[in-house]
Amino acid sequence: MENEIRLASMLKEGTRQFSFELSQEMIQQLLIYKEILKEWNKVVNLTAIEEDSEIIIKHYLDSMSILPYLKNTKIKLIDIGTGAGFPGLPVKIAYSNIDVVLLDSLDKRLKFLKEVIRKLKLEGIITVHGRAEDFGVKQGYREGFDVVVARAVASLPILLEYCLPFVKVGGIFIAMKGSNIEEIQHSMKALNILGGSIEKIYEIILPYSEIKRTIIIIKKLRHSPTNYPRKAGKPSKEPLI
Repeated sequence: MENEIRLASMLKEGTRQFSFELSQEMIQQLLIYKEILKEWNKVVNLTAIEEDSEIIIKHYLDSMSILPYLKNTKIKLIDIGTGAGFPGLPVKIAYSNIDVVLLDSLDKRLKFLKEVIRKLKLEGIITVHGRAEDFGVKQGYREGFDVVVARAVASLPILLEYCLPFVKVGGIFIAMKGSNIEEIQHSMKALNILGGSIEKIYEIILPYSEIKRTIIIIKKLRHSPTNYPRKAGKPSKEPLI
């Protein structure tokens, strides 16, 4: 019980640093999610982070660091390569009005996410099994989202080809990266081809840590050419640099 109070306090105070106030219900949902994550992690490789406070900092607070760049309105958001649900699931818990799609290529992870969604009784959130290269050309997915997010999936030039085809013209792609942002200078070709422009770069330090993170906001200015994304495997083998 003492540990739960400590973790709840970390969540509440930590998200205040992102100008967001978590309700008691949201905190409870996040703590239940944590317990399901730890249980499933014994049999499915979901995360290398297993200590409670580390999960709060490196998964939850990291995920919710993008809340200031979203609006709690009826927008459509897709999380590409969601893994164990980060950042998409914590964002959905915080902003219940957002419609969320969690896309991942590993079915075992999606079974876990379905269990979390069921236990938390979340609505307006679905899981999709597949690769970004395949879904980025599908009707209903291609240029079908106001916001696309991806957290530490690949280097930025590769990530742009995975993600920008999903973004509506006028929408944004939020790339969540570590402290090394040298790859930004290698991304101009991909941005130019795919119709995006870097709008802002924010450098933050995660609460209760010295961990540096970079949030890159990319605006979709025009339609992505129909021949992008290229077939599965091609963006990572031959990045647009």
